[in-house]
This record gives sequence, C-alpha cells and structure tokens, in this order.
Amino acid sequence: MKPIFIAGPCVIESADVLDEVAKELVRLQEKYNVEIYFKSSFDKANRTSIHSYRGPGLEKGLQMMDDVRSKYGLKLLTDIHESIQAEAAGQVVDVLQIPAFLCRQTDLLVAAARTGKVVNIKKAQFLSGADMQYPVEKVHEAGGTEVWLTERGNIYGYNNLVVDFRNIPDMKAYTPQVIMDCTHSVQRPGAAGGKTGGNREFVPAMALAAKAFGATGYFFEIHPDPEQALSDGPNMLYLKDFDQVISSLL
Repeated sequence: MKPIFIAGPCVIESADVLDEVAKELVRLQEKYNVEIYFKSSFDKANRTSIHSYRGPGLEKGLQMMDDVRSKYGLKLLTDIHESIQAEAAGQVVDVLQIPAFLCRQTDLLVAAARTGKVVNIKKAQFLSGADMQYPVEKVHEAGGTEVWLTERGNIYGYNNLVVDFRNIPDMKAYTPQVIMDCTHSVQRPGAAGGKTGGNREFVPAMALAAKAFGATGYFFEIHPDPEQALSDGPNMLYLKDFDQVISSLL
C-alpha cells in the first residue's frame, strides 16, 4: 500500500501561496497516484515570540482552506489549539491535527473526536511512543473512530531535537497509521533569536529513515520560498524539491 502524504505551508500567508502549493500537490498526486492532504494553519498559537505572525484567524483561514478544496479537490488537514475551534474546523477539513505540546489535553482531544473527523495526534517532544496509548484511548472513548499518530522528535537539551525512530513501531501498536513529520523533526526550537531555526538539508534523510522503521505516511511543510516564509522557514522544504522527495520514498 502506498503511503499518504501531508504537505503545505506552515501557516496561511496568502491566497497566492496556497494556490501555488495546491497546484503542485495536484500535479504530484496525479503523477505518483498517491493521496496528498493539503495542510496549513489558520492560527499558530505557539509561536516563540508574541510579535511573530500567527495567521488570518479561524473564520478567514477556514474559508481560505475551503477555497483550496473547491478549486483543487484536495483533502484538507489543519491543527486546532482550543476545543472551541474543533466544531468549526471539522466542518471544513478532513483531518483535525492536535499539536504536539497539546497532545495530552483531554478537552481538546474529546472535542476533536466528537466532530467525527480523523484525528491526527502529534507525539509530544517530551513523550515516548508508548506514552501515546493514552491520547489514542481518549479519542476512541470520546467516539472518534480513526486516529493517526505523528512522530516529530524529542527534546534533546536546549534548542535541539532528536528522533528515536523506534517510536514509529511502538506507536503502530495503537493505530495502523503512523506518520513521520519530516520537517518539524529538524527544527531548532527557539534557536534563531526569538523564533525557531532548523536544518532542512536533513529532511529527505529523515523521511527515508522513517520508511525503514515502517512509517505509513509523511508530513512535510513546503513553501515556494522558505527563506521568505512567515513561519518555520528554516525547516520547510522548497516546493520545487518536493517531487524528488516523493519519488525517493516510492
């Protein structure tokens, strides 16, 4: 079975950026006959600095995501940070994502589960793969039927992450769909003077290593010009390079 792919810009910046990325994802979906979920965030509530760009907000952001579906037919994924956002987001997207720092927040997990949508829980930087049994149980017991788990690295001292790829098979004990977040795993949290740094040159290798450990899907933040991106630029892939990364994984 072919893996799924989740890809898109970190945060919604403009309709032009969304259109450029979506057009390329449609081309790659057809070229490789794979399922690609378009990902972007309407609000990045966990930026390092209060002065950092967060996004257009819930109402405008969801409308822009809905426009992507209408124009390009792509399935959609976005993250929620508060339980009050779940119902509105669930009316627009196919997958609700729970951010890593919030993966133990019971009310957030329950609200996501009650929408009936797929819930993708990112493993916290401070938890093991085995610890993710309990967030999965919360979603199932709240009525959620499909749960994905996503590996994104663990805190390794200050301003650094390391990936223990054993977490992938460990998490497959709780759900068949385990995703590798290949771009957030190369972040350097808070290491760029009030914002997060990163090492995008390691992204393709992260993906291939995850494949060796049995990942069933891959998450990539991509952008036409990451150097000018308003969030997570240092760890995002260039849009032009995404074709080769998919090819290497297939």
